[in-house]
Amino acid sequence: MNPPDRGLTKVAETIVPPREARTFEVAAGHFFRIVSIEGPQVGDLNLWNANDLSESFYSGKTRALHATHVSTGDRLWSTLPNLRPLATITHDTLDWYGWDEDGGGIHDVIGTRCDPYTQLLLSGTEYHHCCHSNLTRALAAHEGLSLRDAQRHVHDVLNVFMCTGFTRDTHQYFMKASPVRPGDFIEFFAEIDLLGALSACPGGDCSSTHSSDAAKCYPLKVEIYRPREGGSGRLAGAGKKPLFGRAWR
Repeated sequence: MNPPDRGLTKVAETIVPPREARTFEVAAGHFFRIVSIEGPQVGDLNLWNANDLSESFYSGKTRALHATHVSTGDRLWSTLPNLRPLATITHDTLDWYGWDEDGGGIHDVIGTRCDPYTQLLLSGTEYHHCCHSNLTRALAAHEGLSLRDAQRHVHDVLNVFMCTGFTRDTHQYFMKASPVRPGDFIEFFAEIDLLGALSACPGGDCSSTHSSDAAKCYPLKVEIYRPREGGSGRLAGAGKKPLFGRAWR
């Protein structure tokens, strides 16, 4: 599962507890990895320009420029009017999965995030260890914001390690058990200075329940790496396929 040696040095790591979120910072030109460490667990990722929270990850435009699911060589794009890459995926130990017989794939930019408002709409109950609430609390703590103000900056996510697709008959969004196992990871190159927040989803591997305390959940880990001075590790992964190659098949 290890990528080729590119002279990377780990400089920081953050453990994200189950049903919680944590923030992390990545300097431009560094790498970060989201790592499965104990069991099958999906994560909801938000990214912002570390110097301007108004510029954040734009999942819809990323989907339009690449595909419903992203992997090695794809980029995570920022909101208008900037529309520039925030990060490039340089390694993905789950890239072998491709598309399954149901049309499912890994790392989707389709789903939004579980949130208490939709939970209330659908079931009449609220749940505040959902990813929206987790990300809000983590950002508020990092930035010294109120929950109300932090919530305005929480946005649609990259569903890391999540296996999803659309049903062929009704074209509805579905989730199934993630194939992620301890040691799997997805690695990104930071194109600009980034602030990230990752929630360890209360759905666990998203094979059954969602937004509840019933699913078995595990922690995730974020690792930050500094490249070798003068190195070109970014190109080792990003050059595996042409930019936008998945969008026009």
